[in-house]
Amino acid sequence: MKFTAAQIAGILEGEVIGNPDAEVFKLSKIEEGTKGSLTFLANPKYNNYIYSTQATITIVNHTFEPEQDIITTLIKVEDAYQSFSKLLEYYNQVKLMKSGIEQPSVISENVVYGTDLYLGSFCYVGKNVTIGNNVKIYPNSFIGDNVTIGDNCVFFAGVRIYSETEIGHNCTIHSGTIIGSDGFGFAPQEDGTFTKVPQIGNVIIEDNVEIGACTTVDRATLGSTIIRKGVKLDNHIQVAHNVEISENTVIAAQTGIAGTTKIGKNCLIGGQVGFAGHLVIGDGVKIQAQSGIGKNIEAGEVVQGSPAFNYRDFAKSFVHFRNLPKIVSDLEELKNKNK
Repeated sequence: MKFTAAQIAGILEGEVIGNPDAEVFKLSKIEEGTKGSLTFLANPKYNNYIYSTQATITIVNHTFEPEQDIITTLIKVEDAYQSFSKLLEYYNQVKLMKSGIEQPSVISENVVYGTDLYLGSFCYVGKNVTIGNNVKIYPNSFIGDNVTIGDNCVFFAGVRIYSETEIGHNCTIHSGTIIGSDGFGFAPQEDGTFTKVPQIGNVIIEDNVEIGACTTVDRATLGSTIIRKGVKLDNHIQVAHNVEISENTVIAAQTGIAGTTKIGKNCLIGGQVGFAGHLVIGDGVKIQAQSGIGKNIEAGEVVQGSPAFNYRDFAKSFVHFRNLPKIVSDLEELKNKNK
């Protein structure tokens, strides 16, 4: 995609200083700018690069005035950083603005879909599926029977949505993620073997949820595994059967949540955190990376460690952990003196 300086200025409500017909088709850092690239200058520490950059167009603050000759076309705006962010968002929307059904793909019977559907090649849509407006499903994705998908959702390549899953509006699911696979349910037998417990529940994902690549959300044994509004899940997260994650909680990569644990609203959970099953985590809890959670946590607590405990106590204790060899040496010395 190519954009002219005049088009970009129109989007950003900026002023072109230079060639309004200058065209760009890629983005770059100002110090790495090349012909055909668009960059921005917001931090005065980088001012010197504007005189050497080969970028075709540079977004600058309206107060910027060059002190030497420049070859780049300027677009002056109120706030260069915010304007560049706005442009990135616009570019991303344009890039994802696909529609139509590519072939080969399979749409089964009784499927209902809204306007501006994009269904990439080698996709499979099962029976009785309902898909809202402006949904983008990229190639090699699978949508099982009786799935419901709301408006403005984006599923990137290779997403797998198992049967009976319900997904709300404005959700994004990244490549390789699996929603609705069986929960890990097995009953031990007298002879030491295990018999699979049928997993007949589903997964419910509410509005404005984003799920990273290669994350798995298991269907419930009975009832539903629930991801509430505004939740953001990173890559490589395991959400087990009957887990519930409440509104606007954010979870970083490689976290594992065992079955039936309930996590509250507005929690911040670091990477590689492990949750035991059947726990209740209160609202507003913060959990530091690599913590092990084996008991319930009250609302508003900040914890760290494995097993996790209060963050401030952990920080104090860590001083002693780190000095443990010296402490032991000092004790040995005292013991020897008292002999």
